[in-house]
Amino acid sequence: MPSRRFSDYMSEWLYGKEGYYATYKNIGKSGDFYTSVSTSKFFGGTIAKHIISLVDEGFLDKDATICEIGAHHGYFLADVIEFIYTLRPELLESFNFVIIERFEALREFQKNYFAESFGDALKLTHYESLSSLKCKNAFFIANEIFDAFPCELYYKGKSAIVEGHEVIFDVDNMWVEQKAKKYHKDRGEIALGYEEFALEMASTCDKFEFMSFDYGEMQARPDFSLRVYAKHEVIPFFDENIKTEELFAKSDITYDVTFEHVKDAYEEAGVEFIELKAQMSALVNMGILELLEILKENVKEEIYKQELEKVKILILPNFLGERFKMIRFRKG
Repeated sequence: MPSRRFSDYMSEWLYGKEGYYATYKNIGKSGDFYTSVSTSKFFGGTIAKHIISLVDEGFLDKDATICEIGAHHGYFLADVIEFIYTLRPELLESFNFVIIERFEALREFQKNYFAESFGDALKLTHYESLSSLKCKNAFFIANEIFDAFPCELYYKGKSAIVEGHEVIFDVDNMWVEQKAKKYHKDRGEIALGYEEFALEMASTCDKFEFMSFDYGEMQARPDFSLRVYAKHEVIPFFDENIKTEELFAKSDITYDVTFEHVKDAYEEAGVEFIELKAQMSALVNMGILELLEILKENVKEEIYKQELEKVKILILPNFLGERFKMIRFRKG
């Protein structure tokens, strides 16, 4: 097998014909990892409450496009829609709902899931890429997308190639080296594609808000964070006992996001950076506790307590509340 850049290796691992994300995968207890979406419907519910607030303040039109990028199961957007129906049902008739999904198998799963969940009550449109979507006013949402962009690995001036499954740092890559210097990294991951993604979104729509949740920090961490998730076990990529050839394309591979890189990419595309917040603060500010109060008034105490425990996982610092961050941008 010829040597290749690490980004090409990671791209095949995740998105190749037999790649990890190319086919349907369980997420949650029976999968390799948990996400906020698999933890509680109130994650999507809080986004729904925020979307309604954007309509009330006049930023979103009543016929705006609500778009999830990389929806996997489609559960996140479905939760958003379910709460919009509960809180402001007339918006279901005027909003346009869209999923951007590159894989046909996942598009089919999503279509079937939405048909089973909502029937003919709403219209869902799929696009393979953001570049295919053209609209005037939109709200874009993505969960854990930036950690799934292929990256290059950098170590003290050299970028990595992969021979078989062995990583070797012996390549000069000027672009990677410039990014590493910009974000004060002498080692670690340099994500590819943020700039193109931001430009693509900026050209899609005249006026939009984009919100994404992911793990990482504004400033780059000082070491490698690349890791593999397999059956809820976290395996550092450079662990001497890792059997990469056995995990390749069968488990998730990811890294911490440098949000400063994301911010720069969007600002270079002419999109305004609004804020970076811990998931805990973001969800509380958008009204997750108010949603719980509504639930408390309308269901039995046992059901309320069950949902409260799930929400605690989303917002408590020792669970997902501090580790995950929300980043938000606006155009127009």
